[in-house]
Amino acid sequence: MHKTAIALSGGADSLMSLLLLRETEAEVMAVHARFLGADDEALHERLHGLCAKLRVPFHLVDLRGEFEELVIAPFVRAYQSGLTPNPCATCNPAIKFGLLLDRVRELGADRLATGHYARLARTPHGAALYRGLDADKDQSYFLSRVPRERFEQVIFPLADWTKNAVRQALDERGLTPPAGRESQEVCFIPSDYRDFLRERNVRLGGPGPITLADGTILGRHEGLWNHTLGQRKGLGIAYSQPLYVTGKDFAQNRLLVGPKSETLSTGCRTGIPNLLWPPELWPGEVLAQTIYRQRPEPARVSVDQAGMTITFPDPRAMPTPGQVAAVYSPEGQVLAGAVIEEASHAA
Repeated sequence: MHKTAIALSGGADSLMSLLLLRETEAEVMAVHARFLGADDEALHERLHGLCAKLRVPFHLVDLRGEFEELVIAPFVRAYQSGLTPNPCATCNPAIKFGLLLDRVRELGADRLATGHYARLARTPHGAALYRGLDADKDQSYFLSRVPRERFEQVIFPLADWTKNAVRQALDERGLTPPAGRESQEVCFIPSDYRDFLRERNVRLGGPGPITLADGTILGRHEGLWNHTLGQRKGLGIAYSQPLYVTGKDFAQNRLLVGPKSETLSTGCRTGIPNLLWPPELWPGEVLAQTIYRQRPEPARVSVDQAGMTITFPDPRAMPTPGQVAAVYSPEGQVLAGAVIEEASHAA
């Protein structure tokens, strides 16, 4: 029988995953990973008490130093380089399905379960990652950079669950998540990434002009790092029509703005991809997703040793360098994931 470790955050999803594992009579242990400097002793006590009640061994794993080095530091460096990083897509391969998986194996487990909304299928070619049943909570996009071989030792108990069904099931069992709240989208940023960077005294670029593509100056920005491609609100300028951020000129410290038509893109180029399925086995039609709250849409994708070139048949919202591009099959299988390096403007 497999011995399974469940990554227990204290939220509803990992709690439900633990209950589902116990109901299968699997041999289970619970592991809570410490990622951040501040220690929540009260949460640890609640988690320990819950596991004692359920007769599940409980372990604390301290990964704070590794999380700082492998997730937070690259996040800061990315902003200093003018990118808009996706720390969750960095954490999953490096920490959750990297170091944490290694640690639970050292504790005697041979599989790691998490509360992610995604699905794994076992095939003759190895583990295949698919979108979860709940389209609104699906997290396969964030998992697209996890090395394929890691999924051989992973299970997702909530693959065929929805968030509403999880809440209802916990209510029926009279259980409240120990954390008492839902986890934040970026766990180490309480509110705004700008405040986080300021509090850490991160050296970032200073003020500069806001201009149209032809160089017409419309105002001033307080640092290019404050803005993202496609942004409309918070520019502090008046114009005859709505303006959006269309680019960043780092050489001249200019924030480029323009009408919505200038925010459209015909595709993007990525860095070296994480191939979750051999390209020779890809279907003739594939889809690409370049931001989390976006449905995968048809695209043409070519892969080489340096990266992927993704071409959209119809112009769409411009991909943001630093974010992730995930490639899917029409059936929802994740074929590859990579960091976006450059976007192409529509003509």
